[in-house]
Amino acid sequence: MQRLTGGAQRLYEGIRHLPIVSPHGHCDPEWFAQNNAFSNAAELLVIPDHYVFRMLYSQGVSLEDLGIGHAADPREVFRIFAKHWHLFLGTPSRMWISHVLQETLEIMTPLGADTADMIYDQIGEKLAHDDHRPRALFDRFNIAALATTDSALDSLEHHQRVKDSAWSGRVIPTFRPDGVLDPDDPEFAENIRALAKLTQTDVSDFNGYLTALRQRRAAFRDMGATATDHAIEVIWTEWLEDPDTLWQRVQSGAASAQDRIRFYGHMLIEMAQMSLDDGLVMQIHAGSKRNTNAHVMVRFGRDKGADIPVQTDWVRGLEALLNRVGNRADFTLILFTLDEATYARTLAPMAGHWPCLRIGPPWWFHDSPAGIARYFDQVVEAAGYYNLAGFNDDTRAFLSIPARHDLWRRAVALHLAQQVSEGAFDVSDATHLAQELAVGLAQDAYRLGR
Repeated sequence: MQRLTGGAQRLYEGIRHLPIVSPHGHCDPEWFAQNNAFSNAAELLVIPDHYVFRMLYSQGVSLEDLGIGHAADPREVFRIFAKHWHLFLGTPSRMWISHVLQETLEIMTPLGADTADMIYDQIGEKLAHDDHRPRALFDRFNIAALATTDSALDSLEHHQRVKDSAWSGRVIPTFRPDGVLDPDDPEFAENIRALAKLTQTDVSDFNGYLTALRQRRAAFRDMGATATDHAIEVIWTEWLEDPDTLWQRVQSGAASAQDRIRFYGHMLIEMAQMSLDDGLVMQIHAGSKRNTNAHVMVRFGRDKGADIPVQTDWVRGLEALLNRVGNRADFTLILFTLDEATYARTLAPMAGHWPCLRIGPPWWFHDSPAGIARYFDQVVEAAGYYNLAGFNDDTRAFLSIPARHDLWRRAVALHLAQQVSEGAFDVSDATHLAQELAVGLAQDAYRLGR
């Protein structure tokens, strides 16, 4: 992790041990519902982490050998990872995993090909203890709230089990409806049938379809959800005066490519309007071209590390949505981008004007010391600090959550210390802002309470 000195170190010490608020991520709620021991080091650190296996794949390691989409000996998977540990030098993954090994698992032996088996066994011994089960680690990490990301069709049974348990950990779902909003989803027709069955609603007309979506949102809210989430490559919103006509073409499979874009654009506005009714915060993650490696897509399926940033036109793309609901301060829309060029050019000026907008933290490829520094440099002058959404780790790798928040808090301390040294504000302001950036802004943006 980054070394700190002087004022930065003092600011960091003030926020270092604050509770962790994790309002957006991809941990599996079943971990906390079942509270079973994690199985082994490969299943914990390698197989679920696309940051890890995409780097190994880029250097010629086959995904089959890493247990991606295929059964593989977990010990051998970990050996391959350890042998190639040097590939991660300079990356945030190296920082996160080093933190997990040393701070969380208390393994001080350097990772490498010659130590792989020993470390694999040491991790296995740790995971077998009750104090390394998911709920115990959640409590040890001092997590105040953790949100998962769940399909609109999810039964939420694991969340119900957590809710019904005597455990006090706050694990809540997030409503992700892309599969029933986006006609370009390859399983859209099947998903709509499932939506109708799950809600026992006739979705043959547009009003019935909206009713079914409202029912699912209500089910998520009953489980504690405070937010929705949408992953979009190209931002486009458009209000349709007669959406049922287009819905009929979409349902029948007769919609053109332009029809499908327009329909999804309309549905984003419908989602925003529903947020005004039920209070769910809306998130949009944009600027990622998904599944760009056709061979990997066919052989291993979606979301296997081949998603690449693309340009995003936020101003024109969100114009219809913002002009319909963007002036409402009781609606919150958090924007995430992989197109860094838009931070200073569009997102910061937009968030500095529209009451509903907040800027999400650096995401994915930019969740790094340099990426966080660039982010602050590009957004603060136009948006200020209070139009930011704080931090979320957006991870599937549960054990990396403390490491990711620690990296953010160190970067916050460095940024604020620099601002103080340049005379932008004094230490008391920086001390307060550090608390807000570490925890408070996320609690407010996601309506999690303080």
